[in-house]
Formats: sequence, C-alpha cells, structure tokens
Amino acid sequence: MSKNCPYVKKILVTGASSGIGEVTAKLFADNGFVVYAAARHPKEIAADPASGGKVIPICMDVTDPQSVKMAAQQIPELGIIIHCAGFGISGSAEMTPLDRAKAQMDTNYFGVLNVNTAFLPLLRKNKRSLVLITSSVAGLVSIPYQSHYSSTKYALEAYSRALRLEAQRFGVTSCLVEPGDTKTGFTTARTSDEPSDSPYLEQCTKAVQHMANDERNGKPADSVAKVFLKMAYRKNPPIRCAVGLDYKALALLAKILPSRLVNWLVKLIYLS
Repeated sequence: MSKNCPYVKKILVTGASSGIGEVTAKLFADNGFVVYAAARHPKEIAADPASGGKVIPICMDVTDPQSVKMAAQQIPELGIIIHCAGFGISGSAEMTPLDRAKAQMDTNYFGVLNVNTAFLPLLRKNKRSLVLITSSVAGLVSIPYQSHYSSTKYALEAYSRALRLEAQRFGVTSCLVEPGDTKTGFTTARTSDEPSDSPYLEQCTKAVQHMANDERNGKPADSVAKVFLKMAYRKNPPIRCAVGLDYKALALLAKILPSRLVNWLVKLIYLS
C-alpha cells in the first residue's frame, strides 16, 4: 500500500473487540496507523512491529454519551473515524418488541451520532479528514424479518449523505461502506426477538436461518477492512462503496430496477 495517505494517520475504530472492527484495527495498524480501538470491553491487538503502527485499546460504549465523551478526552489528534459498532436483531415488522427495536437503533444509528458529536471537532482541525460508516446492502434493499436492522442502515445512508454535504467545507468527507453477507460473530450474536405466539414465527425462523447460512458462507471480515483501507488512501472517496463485485452489482440493480421487481427478487430469495 502506498504511504501517501491524505489524512492524519491516527484513527478511531468503534466495535474493535470483534468481527469487522477488530480486523480493521489490526489491518490499519499493520499499515502504519495509530489505531484507537474502542469497545465496551477493549482488547489488546498486536500490530506488525515493522509497520510503525500500533493499537491503543479505548473503553467506550457508543450508546452512552458520557462514555464517548470520556474516550474523546484521551485522544488529542484524529484523522479518520471508522464506525464498526453494531449488532442485529431478528423479528417481524409487526411483532418485534418495541424495546428491542429501540435498542437496535440506539447502537447502530444513534451510536454513530454520539461518536461523531464528540469526535468531529477533532477532525475539523485538520485540512482533510474522513468518516467511514459501516452500512449494509440491507440499507439499500430491506430484508424480511430484518426490518429494524434495515431501518438503522437506511437511516445511516441518509445521515452520511447529509454529513458529507455539511462538513465538506471543513474538509471532512463521509463515506458509506456496504458489506453484504460477511462471515463474523455477528451471525451468532444476532438475537431472536419474535414472540413464540407470533403468526409470523415459522416463516421468520426459516428466513433468518437462510440468512445465517448465507453469512456463514459469506466473505471474510478482512474483505470489508480492505475496503476501509482503500478509502483511507483516497482524497475523494465515493459517497458509498459496496464490498465485492457481486454486491456492487446488487447495489446497481437496486437503483435501476423497479421497486416492485426488487421486492419480488428479495421475496424469492428469503421467503420462497
């Protein structure tokens, strides 16, 4: 990788104790970055000694503004934020308990807002800075029995676009990275929130099992981390970037095909 990075090579990675976040933290450190690896339960991550990079564990809960504020006080300089914190719930649009839907939004969406509120002032001190947000193809095509997870990603799509427009005058660029099925601990950590007496239960169970199987056979976490790294070396990264040619094609189809046809295809995949 070229060393001509246009940003300060000090980055914050949220959700860095597992999955995409952990792999991302290590990859950037191995490429010479100082990485603040934030998580509720931070862990030590060893970097390649020859890289000149390092990983500094930071305790931070993205859903707790005070926790985020305390973490921000420990970081004097920052060039890039990479948002990887998140989790998934499963359940029908009608029957998922409201508290579970709120918890999903609190982490996946408001967690990004909490972090940016605390750390964007650091980014605005630089001539050029970058915010990378983990979205999903589910933010382009809503997935059955993942309506609340999809909603968080749809919300991030709108938020990131607005942030890009607003913060551009301060040299801050926002970019969405959209993975598809990815093989991480996210699959086993997804909670099942459909009530046992739900009329949707049988179909919900089958659809989520199908999704879990696709994820277990999906792309490795480093496929996403490598896209983050690629974006970190671009002066003007795109508004959004899907991970892999197959998901780039899916994102394109979602834009150009009639909505009725997109819904039919999703139904064919998950509800047939």
